[in-house]
Amino acid sequence: MLARITFFSFVLASFFCNSLSGQTVPAQQTAASGLTSSSVAYRFVNQEEDEAKKKIAMLEARLKELEIDVANKLKAEPSESVDQIDVGKRLSLFEEELTGQRESIEDLEAAAPGYVIHGHKSPKLKLFGRIHTDYWAFPNVDETIFPLEAGGNPQDRFNFRRMRLGVSGDLNDNTLYKFEWEFAGGEATSYRDCFLGFKDLPLLRTVLIGNQKRPYGLDHLNSSRYNIFIERPFIIEAINQDARRMGISSNGYSDDLGWNWRFGVWNQELTQTKSGYKGDHYQGEFASRLARTAWYDEASGGRGYIHFALSSSFGVPDGNSPTNNQARYRTRPEARTDSRWLDTGRIAGADRNSVFGFESVVNVGAFSWHSEYLQTKVERQPAFGPNVTFKGLYTQFAYVLTGEHHPWDRKTGTLGRLKPFENFFMVRDCDGCRQKGMGAWEVAFRYSHADLNDDNILGGDADSYTFGMNWYWNSHARMQFNYILGDLHSGAGAAGQGNYQIAGVRMMVDF
Repeated sequence: MLARITFFSFVLASFFCNSLSGQTVPAQQTAASGLTSSSVAYRFVNQEEDEAKKKIAMLEARLKELEIDVANKLKAEPSESVDQIDVGKRLSLFEEELTGQRESIEDLEAAAPGYVIHGHKSPKLKLFGRIHTDYWAFPNVDETIFPLEAGGNPQDRFNFRRMRLGVSGDLNDNTLYKFEWEFAGGEATSYRDCFLGFKDLPLLRTVLIGNQKRPYGLDHLNSSRYNIFIERPFIIEAINQDARRMGISSNGYSDDLGWNWRFGVWNQELTQTKSGYKGDHYQGEFASRLARTAWYDEASGGRGYIHFALSSSFGVPDGNSPTNNQARYRTRPEARTDSRWLDTGRIAGADRNSVFGFESVVNVGAFSWHSEYLQTKVERQPAFGPNVTFKGLYTQFAYVLTGEHHPWDRKTGTLGRLKPFENFFMVRDCDGCRQKGMGAWEVAFRYSHADLNDDNILGGDADSYTFGMNWYWNSHARMQFNYILGDLHSGAGAAGQGNYQIAGVRMMVDF
């Protein structure tokens, strides 16, 4: 038996070596076919590479069989020590030969023109993206609000709200990375998440270094892929505009998934349209969030849960800079407009700013309720006036008519991806009958309020009521409809006040 194994091992090794070295492409044949040397070389490399990979897979499978046979033989014939040692040596040589062939394939990949390879061993890379295309109409806006909009009367518009493409993955051991481009706008690209980091660390768990979300405002921490309404509430966007800043953070969760946390330090300037921050005043900020999943119904797969979280921050803006002072809070009317209708401007003399937030979520089956309160306090130098406080809240209800629910991610304390029981489709079968699936349907309502007026800072005071309907075609595509009734008590700098109605439609996919 051992003799047959030895003989077969030599046959396999000989066959493997001959398969890699026994084919060449004569120069005369290449010229006669009219192909360039580079294209022939490229095809040859790819063909050889595919064949080599298949043969390696076959040989590895056979090697496992041989190892099992040898192990069984050693148990059955312990006295044949010489043959056992001989077979072991031959198998060891065979494994070394396989390793050498893998290295040869990597050399072929590197030599092939235009061929993309990974820059490290055992890579894990994910390509992802999203497309959000919007239509916004303004059926009724009081003329008293026109001064707030750059073009006067707000104009209807079709636009790409988001066009993103990104890559993320793990490097050797516990290093990770993520980079996401933003192409919406059409004039210049910018970036969103852009960081590197380390995971599975003691105490600090996952550490991220780079452009990332600050940990306050649940509706901002939720991905735009999963949020129930098209745009975020007044106060969420006003206090944490675009959410992401350059910083270093620690992100973790308890072993039972009952608690999760984020904390770190950030620079307060929004730099995603630039290469980074430049200035002697760092305008630093410490921010944190502690979240508790108080109830999670394991038996139903998470169709019921309750969540609470507290968030806070403390920062040092540059109140003496007229152009770079980050003590500024502004937002659009929960729709896409040319201008931000609520805007405090840069608060001169700002020395300190802080944020406090409270959030809660209750989900029971197809029904969900979200509510959140945020406030920011700005301490000013005495010559510029007393300290000022801006605040706001929102509360929203949603019900999935088809019975699905919004999953909850207990590791991050954020919404997950809703998956329809039945995807939307419509086809004709072989009998000419129409077959279809309806997807998932959801209705929602949100009340939102923000007050950015205090002392001599008149950023605006507004309320809005949004009625929403979502049609989920599948887990990665949907259409959203929002109708907004708004009441602007005073706009940016108290320049305008009045009522408005806005309708919005979004079609979106992510991959």
